[in-house]
Amino acid sequence: MLNTPPGGKIHLKGLIGSAKTILLANLFQKSNKNFTILLSDREEAAYFYDDLNNLGLTESALFFPSSFKRSVQYGQTEQENIVQRTEVLNKIAVNEKPYIIVTYPEALVETVISQAGLETNTLGVRKGDKISTDFINEFLYEYGFERVEYVYEPGQFSVRGSIVDVFSFSNEDPYRLDFFGDEVESIRSFNIDNQISKDSLEKITIVPNIQSSNISGNAVSFAEFFQTENVWFGNNLNQFFSHVNDIHRQTILARSTEEHISHEIVSGQILKSQMQKKTVFELGTDLAFEPSAILDFSNSKQPVLNKNFELLGENLSEFSEKGYEIFILSNQEKQIERLQSIFGDTKVSVKFNPVNFILHEGFIDHDLKICCYTDHQIFERYHRFKLKTRKAEREALSLKELNMLHQGDYVVHIDHGIGKFAGLVKTEVNGKMQEAIRLVYKDNDSLLVSIHSLHRISKFKGKEGTEPNINKLGSGAWQKLKSRTKAKVKDIAKELIALYARRRSEEGFAFSPDTYMQTELEASFIYEDTPDQEKATVAVKLDMEKPI
Repeated sequence: MLNTPPGGKIHLKGLIGSAKTILLANLFQKSNKNFTILLSDREEAAYFYDDLNNLGLTESALFFPSSFKRSVQYGQTEQENIVQRTEVLNKIAVNEKPYIIVTYPEALVETVISQAGLETNTLGVRKGDKISTDFINEFLYEYGFERVEYVYEPGQFSVRGSIVDVFSFSNEDPYRLDFFGDEVESIRSFNIDNQISKDSLEKITIVPNIQSSNISGNAVSFAEFFQTENVWFGNNLNQFFSHVNDIHRQTILARSTEEHISHEIVSGQILKSQMQKKTVFELGTDLAFEPSAILDFSNSKQPVLNKNFELLGENLSEFSEKGYEIFILSNQEKQIERLQSIFGDTKVSVKFNPVNFILHEGFIDHDLKICCYTDHQIFERYHRFKLKTRKAEREALSLKELNMLHQGDYVVHIDHGIGKFAGLVKTEVNGKMQEAIRLVYKDNDSLLVSIHSLHRISKFKGKEGTEPNINKLGSGAWQKLKSRTKAKVKDIAKELIALYARRRSEEGFAFSPDTYMQTELEASFIYEDTPDQEKATVAVKLDMEKPI
């Protein structure tokens, strides 16, 4: 099937739900070709990509998004999306291994730089290369990289003596190149928040913003970008091309002139004609091409039972009697326990195999005689997909936040207390110039903190409108304050222990343990508890069931 020659069209007929993902994941693992999956919209693509990750293809699955926050006709780009697009294009071009790429109409309507253009605008660096920091400086300036004191987002670079930090558009983390003279001594990726190295690398590619106006290279459709063999899969491809046409038409109307956008977007007709020459497997019923072969699958949907667990038990028992093997998928052990408890309390005898991962949609395969049900469909709960993101909550000061600090802002150093931020300075350490943060304390005393020790500093958070007392370096006042605080915490702990001792000596009302009715109620909530919420709920119930 995978050896179908270019131009061949195969219809994979009758596949339902996540059976599509399972089949394509299996085919991909038996192939040495790139797969590209075309799906109806971003949400469907995201769920498919999430399924591939849950099936163990994390290292091979790529998500190819649109560049834009909303839609192409509004023109507001999302930098994180541009990084993801560039990363996908770079990995395809480098061609170290095959990938399975998931995308949707809004992403495919945009043209991309050709492989030749990408190669022209890319700088490859290997450990041991003879290359000067001046040359890297020149390359990065020429391709629109911004020189900063420290990098925190794509398109930035910094030079500190023999160290060059650069944030390529083709990678989630920035790179740190350490030179010995004109030789690249080491290459590492590092965390932008704490500056700690993550991986040691033998080679990297530095790619600028390939959507920038100062980048040379032909614009081609994503379908034309591939130079290695690629197999295309599409769900309801006729609707897909129609959607691309709609976006193309709306964008032309929004931007007034077709000439202006002709190098930026591509129509559905052009995409369809380009794919006429390629190997395409179609899923769904709304086909774009006349199939040369049809492969029939006997699938049906996971039934909707409206949380009627008696009906669910009857349904599973009926399939079990017919020789079907039952699988229930859940990444929440609690849900499997709830289901077993409900079946036990309602005296329904059902044998099923719990599977400790989740897919988006359940299905029944009548050829293989398996029922593959998902817990979120059984309990009618919301299923959330996961996409890669660099955004994260943090307490420590990040480089981006540091860049937003103004001289005179209050910060707290874990070892020295409250001081004022006084900007960045260069200082010599072991014969090398390095950047440091200057903090000013009482009596104008200064403290220099290395960029690599950012995790020890946080922005001061106090009552709005009130200024804190600045500590004096070396006075011991900060350490005394920390000691007094620890002593107060101990006093509070003693009071709590005494309070709980009094409570334990008094008799209270013991509530009965949960019945299947409580279990059914909890199972009906559309959102799954977070681990902390679940832990808190269990603790509260245990306390309520005690006679104290």
